Formats: sequence, C-alpha cells, structure tokens
Amino acid sequence: MSSMERLYDITFRDPPEPQESTSIPLVLVQAGEQADIDISGDAFDFVRSIRVYHIQYRQNENRDGDCNRSDSTRLGSYGVQGDYRWTRSNVGQVPTASGLSIPNGCGSYFYRSVFVDWRDHAGDYGSEEVRY
Repeated sequence: MSSMERLYDITFRDPPEPQESTSIPLVLVQAGEQADIDISGDAFDFVRSIRVYHIQYRQNENRDGDCNRSDSTRLGSYGVQGDYRWTRSNVGQVPTASGLSIPNGCGSYFYRSVFVDWRDHAGDYGSEEVRY
C-alpha cells in the first residue's frame, strides 16, 4: 500500500462512534455595575488606565465664511471597582497617538473613530484606533 492508502485506511478503518450529546445548562450572565471581585488594589491599576475615546469631529466653512465645528467626543473610563462610565470630552483631550489631525484654519474635515489607550501592568503605553 502507498502512504496515502495507509492513511486513508487508518482514518476510516474504525470510525469513531457518535457520542451522546450532553445537555450543558445555560447560565444567564448579566453585567453588573462593577467587577465581581475587589479590584481596588494597585495590582489592578492597569484596568483603571484604560480610556476609550469615541471621537466625532467635523468642521467646514459655510457660504458666509463662518467656520462650523461640531465636536461630540466622549471619554469612557473605569472607576475604582471596574464601574464604567462615559463623560463629555473634546478633541483637545485626545492623546497624540490618535490619527486625529485637525487642519489649521477651517478646511473641510471629518473624523470619526474609537481610540483606546492604556498602560499595562509594567506601565508600558499602548493604544489602538479604529476609524469608521
């Protein structure tokens, strides 16, 4: 027999018996307002360092030469026990690691993204951004 024929023979010689499926009980999981464990210690500072910026910025010049700007930026952050909250923010608070780059003057510009930054357990900075 060739190698391929032997593999085929081994594979299908004694096919596995179908096993009875056991019903796994479903457990409802619902997010509470804080972590299930105490995360107030210094070891969990990395959780509180996570910041989520929902950036929505637009500017353009109208026919009269007036500059119209709209900034709906929000900041999401974690509290001492992992409670998450959104607060008002603005593009001036967005870290420079973001791709946000508002031009000088009032040229037409639109920027929308979710930017997340953090410090890991060793204190090293990291970030990710998704434009949409």
